[in-house]
Amino acid sequence: MASAAEQLAASMNLGLLSKATELKKRIWFTLGALLVYRVGTYIPVPGVDASVMGEMLAQHGGGILGMFDMFSGGALGRMTVFALNIMPYISASIIIQLMTAAIPSLETLKKEGESGRKKLNQYTRYLTVLIAMVQSYGIAIGLEGMRGSFGAAVIDPGPFFIISSVVTLVGGTMFLMWLGEQITARGIGNGTSLIIFAGIVANVPHALATLLELGRTGALSPIFILIFLVIAVAVVAFIVFMERAQRRIVIQYPKRQVGQRMFGGDSTHMPLKINTSGVIPPIFASSILLVPATIAGFSGGAGGSGILQTIGAALAHGEPLYMVTYAAMIIFFSYFYTAVVFNPEETADNLKKYGGFVPGIRPGRSTADYFDHILTRLTTVGALYLCVVCLLPEVLISKYGVPFYFGGTSLMIIVSVTMDTVTQIQSHLLAHQYEGLIKKARVKGRGR
Repeated sequence: MASAAEQLAASMNLGLLSKATELKKRIWFTLGALLVYRVGTYIPVPGVDASVMGEMLAQHGGGILGMFDMFSGGALGRMTVFALNIMPYISASIIIQLMTAAIPSLETLKKEGESGRKKLNQYTRYLTVLIAMVQSYGIAIGLEGMRGSFGAAVIDPGPFFIISSVVTLVGGTMFLMWLGEQITARGIGNGTSLIIFAGIVANVPHALATLLELGRTGALSPIFILIFLVIAVAVVAFIVFMERAQRRIVIQYPKRQVGQRMFGGDSTHMPLKINTSGVIPPIFASSILLVPATIAGFSGGAGGSGILQTIGAALAHGEPLYMVTYAAMIIFFSYFYTAVVFNPEETADNLKKYGGFVPGIRPGRSTADYFDHILTRLTTVGALYLCVVCLLPEVLISKYGVPFYFGGTSLMIIVSVTMDTVTQIQSHLLAHQYEGLIKKARVKGRGR
C-alpha cells in the first residue's frame, strides 16, 4: 500500500498542484508566516547597541551563544525581539515529555486522550514563559555588563531597561510559539520545526559565499572545495536514507465471528525507526558540552585563568576529549530518550488488549521483551549513525579549516524538516486526487 501511494504521489504533476486550492492556500500561509518571522529577526531590542553584541558573539561564537545564534538565524547576534527564538518552547516541550515518564499524574494525563493532551500543552506554555523570563533576564543583565570597541552595549542601563528587555524578549518568544501553532494548523508541516529550519537556512547563502571566496583567494584549493561539496551531498543522502530506514514488525489480528460474519484476520506492521530519538541527543550533548567552553571564554576574556580555562581548552571544538565526550553523550542520550518515548511494556499491553500479537511470540511479557531486544539493536545503530553525522563536520571544520556553517545537528534538522514537509504536501495531493475520483464516481452514478 505504501509503495503504491509513493508511486501515485510521484506521478502527480504541476497541473494537479494547481488544482489543489486548499493546498496552495496552506503553502502561501506558511511562506507568509515565515516571512513575518524573518522580518522580526531584524527588529532590534530597544536600548541595545547591536554592534557590541555582534562583536562579543564573534569573539565567543564557539560557545553556546553561537549555537543559539545559529538556530535563531542571527537574531541573537543582532539582538532583536526574536533573539530567544522558539528555543524556550522546545526546552519546555522536552522537559514536560521527560516529566511525563517520571511523574504518574502527568502520565495519566497523557493517557486521557485529547483532553489530557490539551492540559499538557497548557503546562508546556506556562513553562515556556518561565524559561523565557529566566533567559531574557540573564541576557539583560549580561548586556548591561558588556563593553566593546564601540562602547557599552546598553545605552541607558537600569531597572527600566531590564523590565523592557524581558517583556520584549518573552513577548517575541510567545509570538513565535503562537505563529508555530498557526503554521501547524493552517499551513504545511510542523510550525515549530519550520521556524527553526528557516533560521538555520537563512545563513546558507552567506556560508556558501564565504567558502567560495576562500577558494577564489587561494586559502582553499578548488579540488578540496569540490571534494567537500561531494562529501556534503553524500552526508545528506546518508541522513535521508537513515531517517527513512525502519524495522517493520508484523502484527497479526485473529479472526472473530459476529453473528454470521467473520471479522479480523488481518495483518499489519509496526514500524520502528532506526533513529527513534531524532535530533534530541546531539542537541542535548552539544548544549551541555558548550557550557564550560562559554564560561571559560568569558572568564578568559577578563584575563582569568585556572581550571575553567583548562577544561575549556580540553573541550574546544576538534580536541580529542571533546570528540570522545560528544560521542559518549550522544550514545547515552540516544538510549535515554528512546526509553522515554517508547515503552515496550505499554505497547505490548495495548496489543494484547486489542487482540494483536507478533507471530511466534507469546502476548504479554514475551512480546515486551521482544520489542525491547529489537529496539536496543536499532538504537545502537541509530546512535552510531548520529555519532558519524555529528563528528564528521567537526573534523572538517577543526582539522581542515572549512568555514562551513552547518554541523551535524543542523544538517539533520534541515533534512528531517524537509522530508516531513514534502510528505505532508504529498498527503494533501493524494487526498485531493481521491476527492476528485469520488466526485467523478458520484457523477457517473447519477448519470446511470
